[in-house]
Amino acid sequence: MNPDVLIVGAGFAGLVMAERLSNVLGLRCLVVDKRAHIGGNAHDAYNDAGVLTHVYGPHYFRSNSTKVVDYLSQFTEWLPTSYEIRSFAEGRYWHFPINLNTFEELIGKPATEEEFKEYLENKRVPIPKPQNSEEVIVSQVGWELYEKFFRGYTLKQWKKHPRELDASVCGRIPIRTNRDNRYLQETFQALPAAGYHRLFQNMVEASPGVQIMLRTDYRELLLHVKFRHMVYTGPVDEYFDCRFGALPYRSLRFETKSFEGDELASRSGIAGKQGFWQPAMQVNYPNEHDYTRIVEIKHATRQRCENTSIVYEYPDDYRSGKEPYYPVPTAENSRLYAQYAELAATTAGVSFIGRLATYRYYNMDQVVGMALHEFEKVQPLLNAKPY
Repeated sequence: MNPDVLIVGAGFAGLVMAERLSNVLGLRCLVVDKRAHIGGNAHDAYNDAGVLTHVYGPHYFRSNSTKVVDYLSQFTEWLPTSYEIRSFAEGRYWHFPINLNTFEELIGKPATEEEFKEYLENKRVPIPKPQNSEEVIVSQVGWELYEKFFRGYTLKQWKKHPRELDASVCGRIPIRTNRDNRYLQETFQALPAAGYHRLFQNMVEASPGVQIMLRTDYRELLLHVKFRHMVYTGPVDEYFDCRFGALPYRSLRFETKSFEGDELASRSGIAGKQGFWQPAMQVNYPNEHDYTRIVEIKHATRQRCENTSIVYEYPDDYRSGKEPYYPVPTAENSRLYAQYAELAATTAGVSFIGRLATYRYYNMDQVVGMALHEFEKVQPLLNAKPY
């Protein structure tokens, strides 16, 4: 097959582009991925215990974009859900993100929102323009809550002190003075009703011009296929053979444990309901443990089964053979990426989209929106007669 467009990566970015190019322009797209499945890091699957799990860590879909939600709704029904987490510190579970419930747990008695605001006003450090992740948190809640919930977690996750990281890293986490326990604030919060993998399958099946090649390095194809355009969603530094140096990433390691119904009987007091291991979908472990969080996605999927599975998530150094999960947002790395960004902008015939290709942390809906925008950008060019 000599496609019109070669698409590197079968995650959200690549598959959205493939679907649009196929169904709107009638182009032939070859989507290539090193992995054995489509969907990238959003891939989910039923494990040996029969529990639907997110294979590469939890993917909490949410969005404020009607355009993105309407687009994806062509390929999936939705299961509205609420993403709630806790933080385990000093031997107990705390409400998190920090809110009025957290404050009551801290002082050991009921409190009002006004009392919490007064507490924060007395504790926060006056920093008019926070320059890093430590400053952005202590300027909101002070040192005590920063040390309890943020410092250790950030050190483990990024292997850098919060003061070395851009303010956006910890600044993404809301601080509330009311009793809103939601982890996220977007207006639309839901999961694909039949799972992410089914969503991706539906996209491919609805796109007659799309061919998928898995377990394949796209470089192996470059001498054998001709194409008009490339969509590249991999690491941008690798595309250019790391000519300016390798961009740093953080990787992850996962360990899964499954439990049957009778094994969970003793956990009902902790979980607060039968059939679960922990009290919320996600529990952060900011301090004493090597892992950063335990995820029990069954809380969000509401799967009806007696079994459950929990996934321990360990931060890991990135090296060859590992998956690059997170760009590391420091000033030095931003300067290095800027060199690649300038080079990418002048590379004709290639669209660079997605987290890795733009070296920035994006939510799933943002990646979908980026792909839809890129399609609109290249549509006039690719709609012309083939050269």
